[in-house]
Formats: sequence, structure tokens, C-alpha cells
Amino acid sequence: MVDKGTLVEFKHQGQPRLGVVDRPEGKKNWVVIDQRGQAHTLHPRDLTYEVSGHTYTPADIAAFAAEAEDYIDPSSLEIAWEFLAEAGESADPATLAQLLFSDQSPTFCYAAHRLLVEDKIFFKQKGDRYEPRPTAQVDELRLQIEREAQRQQEWESFLTKARQGLAGNAVTWEKGDRPRLEALERLALLGDESSQRSQAVEILNALGAAPTAAGAFDTLVAMGLWSIHENLALRRSQIPSHFSEETLAMAQQRLQAPPPDPDIHRVDLTHLKVYTVDDASTQEIDDGLSLETLDNGDQRLWIHIADPTRWLLPGDDLDLAARRRCTTVYLPTGMIPMFPLELATGAMSLIQGQTCCALSFGITLSAAGDVQDYSIHPSLIRPTYRLTYDDVNEMLELGVTAEPEIQGLAHWAKVRSQWRLTQGAISINMPESSIKVTEAGHDIMIDVLNDSVARQVVAEMMILAGEVAAHYGQTHALAIPFRSQPQPELPSDEELISLPTGWVRDSAIRRCMTRSEVGITPSRHATLGLDSYSQVTSPIRRYLDLVTHFQLKAHLRGEPLPFSSTEVTELAIGASSAAYEAVLVERQTKRYWALEYLRRHQDQPWDVMLLRWLREDEGLGLIMVEDLGLELAMRFNRAVALGEQLQVRVSHASPRQDVIRLEEVADLEPNPASAVAALP
Repeated sequence: MVDKGTLVEFKHQGQPRLGVVDRPEGKKNWVVIDQRGQAHTLHPRDLTYEVSGHTYTPADIAAFAAEAEDYIDPSSLEIAWEFLAEAGESADPATLAQLLFSDQSPTFCYAAHRLLVEDKIFFKQKGDRYEPRPTAQVDELRLQIEREAQRQQEWESFLTKARQGLAGNAVTWEKGDRPRLEALERLALLGDESSQRSQAVEILNALGAAPTAAGAFDTLVAMGLWSIHENLALRRSQIPSHFSEETLAMAQQRLQAPPPDPDIHRVDLTHLKVYTVDDASTQEIDDGLSLETLDNGDQRLWIHIADPTRWLLPGDDLDLAARRRCTTVYLPTGMIPMFPLELATGAMSLIQGQTCCALSFGITLSAAGDVQDYSIHPSLIRPTYRLTYDDVNEMLELGVTAEPEIQGLAHWAKVRSQWRLTQGAISINMPESSIKVTEAGHDIMIDVLNDSVARQVVAEMMILAGEVAAHYGQTHALAIPFRSQPQPELPSDEELISLPTGWVRDSAIRRCMTRSEVGITPSRHATLGLDSYSQVTSPIRRYLDLVTHFQLKAHLRGEPLPFSSTEVTELAIGASSAAYEAVLVERQTKRYWALEYLRRHQDQPWDVMLLRWLREDEGLGLIMVEDLGLELAMRFNRAVALGEQLQVRVSHASPRQDVIRLEEVADLEPNPASAVAALP
């Protein structure tokens, strides 16, 4: 029961407010007037404090509150807590006022009440009194408050830096900022599936940005943390982009102090003329070719493969780092190597004019092209010429007599190709494109890689080395990764004859091809037309090739194999999964830059060919952009025949959304033909 004129405290919108009791309202409620003259109808339980012994008017409230405010100093509570905790006593506002201020007048008692109510550390309310907390609990609460204050400080600091970054200013990010930046990155990459979505949304809302994956991406770009062309496919993958400091240090150590060469009796083949043939931009040079004329006039092919096992041991840090990566990833913006570059493009590569360690396959063929004899040796070679595919093509076209070995290699490559066709090999000749992007994406260059004679020569020699490696492994029952491919169900001869020759027919065959498989049991590879096959020619950039090198070389030395059958199987499973992920990233990245290239050439007409129908009833077909070697899905609104050539122009392209629309140049209909984002 309160009287008229009593000063009371109550909560208004969650905040304490003082008012004077004016009159009863109904049976239980009271009308209270605050210092603004505003009336509040309150139940007695809504009152949080009563100032007893005096009467007041609303005009007195401001002075009372101001006087009490002067004594509301939370730091004074610790003294009272220490005293009461030691005495084992509790307190109420009057007791605390006497203890702190030696005065129990209304303003001091109210100040003590506010101190006790707002305290989160020293006292705990129990009924109408407040008990001092135990020392351990006070220490823990203090620590929590300090942590919360630190978090708030870090939050404000982060927002300040983020706003500076958004304004285009340079920002020095600290380790403590990384979790919040990662939350933004995860939302940009995974959208609503991000486990850190709520934290990222909080940040974006605070920055006034859209709380979406696109908003997170735009914010990271605006802050200068990501490029407008950031490779999201790569970031979503498990592919590491950088080597650890420990791995880089070990690479330097191996360069300065190589481990003992286990192959102390390498065959010296430095007298042979060795050609390495690659694209001009190739950095990891992992194969070379020689042609040796024997005393009886026969010719022996030599396929020299780089020997990275000279620089590492099974299970060491370099090997494990390569195992985690499993493959070199080739992107339009550059490569992500399997080994540190200093090794991959230096000591491990077959560099012109330098004596290099290699694993060399010496092979003689019959006139028909099958393997008559072979030998495998750890070797020393000295590459004579580093040639590009264009160099070799030009030498073959001109019939350069000074390099008869080039002509001989081309001859045997053609013989091998014909022999494999007689063994059931499947030939598919579809153009591929090479996309190169300069730093920051200023320039995009697309070259069509046609199946030239030089590329056929190198491909046939690599396939030949793989056949020989598999034969050796099968003969000696070695646990090596064999690659096989089930026989596909190809279109019937009648179906193929009904299709235009060239790309249309090859596209129909390609869509029937099955994925290759890897295991420790040799089996037929349908596309290559070989009964057994093992990839062995790229140990610098494919981990399973490296495993095959370890196994073959150990057997050649008469030593136990470093990897058991179970281990090779496990490595093959892991490497196949990693390689598949790398292929997806390569394809998605290549497609992004292809669409970006087309977006930048929006007004240019392109010659295209309809390869096959994806959904003919909907007019959806697969086209080849002839000058770029790119395949896109396109919807037609008129009858088009397979193999028909037409011109199209880009009407809309959004690489980030993976969308491109094309319209036929001659088509003036309001509903243009369009290319859709996803290929089957």
C-alpha cells in the first residue's frame, strides 16, 4: 500500500524511471506521474523501489535524481563487498547507504539501491536483500566482463577498419579480425549453407550491406580483400593454394644438400640427342624424347621422364605435401604446383643443356607398331633442345634434314597410332581451348589447341611409356596404379553414318565414353586400345605417376617396394578424388574466363556449329564456338540441322552467375536464341 505523494521507481520500456503516486486506479492499480507530467497506470508489483518517509511532487523528481546520481559510483561497491563478505552479512539499500555514505537519507538510500540493482559482479539479490558473492565467482564474473569488453572493442575496431576499407583506404588487418573476415568469406562461398551465416549477416547489417552471399562478395571486393574476378570455385575446394613454411624450407634444404641418390648406377645417356616438346608457357618439363639408331640399323625410341624421386623419399615432408595436393592444378591465371616451384621447375625438370636425372624407357617396335623389346633405367640425360609444338610442326612441314630424329619420331608415332586403332582404340578429335589471363584479369587470351602432328607425336610416346610401365608391373606382379576404362557402348555404324563427319560425329562418340578407373589390377583401357596401362610420364604434376616411379625404381634396384598393395590402393582412391576435384575447379575457372571473354566481346559475331541436341523437343542444343574451341548450350527458336553453321552474338553475359545468352545474328525475332548456364 502506497500513499499519495510517495516517490517510486518503475520500469518504462526497460529503463528505470521515477514518478510520484497521484491516485488509485481501480482496486489495485495506481496512477503515477513522472517528471515530464506523463501519467502511468501501475500495479504494485511494477514498482521497483519506494522512497519512504517523505512526500514529493513531480517537480521534485529532477533535483532528487540529480543529487542521487552524484553518488552512484560502481567502483565504491568493491569496498562494501569486501567488508560484508568478510563479515558474512547481507545488505539492503539502507544498510549499504550507511556503509558507503554514513547517511541513510532518501537520496543516499536510492543511490545505494541503484548501485545494488545495476551491479553484475559483487552482490546477488535474494528477496529484499543482497548477498555478497564468493570471491571465486566475483573473479569469474570480472573475467567475463573483461572478455565481453574486449570483444566489443574488437567488434568496434573491426567495423572501423571495414568502413575504412570500403572507403578505399589502406587497412592493416590483425589476427583477431580473421574470424569475422572468414565468416564473410564463407557466406560469399556457401550462401545459406554457411555455418557462420548469422555472424556474417550481423557484420553486413552493421556495414549497411545486403545480408546475402552476393552482398558478402561485393563487400570483400570493395574492401580490397578479394578481386572482382575472385576464383570462388578454387576457394570452395580443398586444394591448398600455398605451401607451408616448413615445406618451402625443406625444398631449399634439398636443393642445397640433396639426399644420397639411391640409384648410384644410373645409365649414362648424355650422348643421346634429347628433345623436350611443350607449350611455350610450360614450366614443369617432365618428358623428353630421343631416337637412337642401333648398329644393326634398327631404331630404338627413348622416352625420358623426369625423376623427382631423386629429391625426396617416400613419406618425407615433400612427399606428404605432394600427396595432399595429388596434382598440379592448371588455371587460366596460373598453375598451383604439386611441388614447390623451386623444385618443380628447377632441379626436377628436364632443363636444356643441364645433366638431369631421369627414368628412361628404351623401346623397339615392330614395323606394325607393337612393342618388340624394352628396358627401363634410372638414367642421366642432357636435354639438347627445348622445342614448342609449333617448332616441331614447322620442322616436320619443312622436312628439316639436320634433325632426322624428329622425322623418325613422327614416323613411329604414326605407326603406333595405326597399331592402336587395330587394337580397338577410339579416336576422338575435338578442339580444345587454352585460356591465359594476365595479372588482375586485364587481358584474356584464348587459343585453340588443334590436334597437330607434334601433339600427336608426344601423346603417342607418352602412351607408349605407359604401356611399357604397365607391362613391366604386370610381369613382375608389382603393386602400381593401373589405369583402365570399361568398353563404352558406342553409337551403331548406322547412327554414325547418319551424322556429319568431323566434330558432330566425334561429339556423339565422346558422350558415350565412360570414366577411367584406377586400381592395382591391370585391365584393358578401351579408348587407348591397350590391355594394360599405367600413367608414368608426369611425376612432377601427378602423384600417382610419382608412386609408380617409386615402385618401379625400387624393383629395378632389387629392393622392397616402398608401398604395399593396400597403401597403393588407398593412395589411388585419395588421388583420384583429389584429381576429380582439381578437374572440376579447372573447368569452372576456365568457363568463368571464357564467359568473361565473351562478355568483353559482346558486339562481335561468332561462327558456331550445332554439335548435338541436348533436349531437341525444347530446341536446346550444344554448339561449338569455332574460333575459340568453346562449347555452350544454346536454345534455338527455329529448325537447325546437326552440323549446321551459323553466326551468333552475345546478348547478355554474367560470368559470376554463370549465365550467357546468345542471339543468332540473322535472327531479328523478339525472342532470341539463348545459351544457358549449365552444361549437361
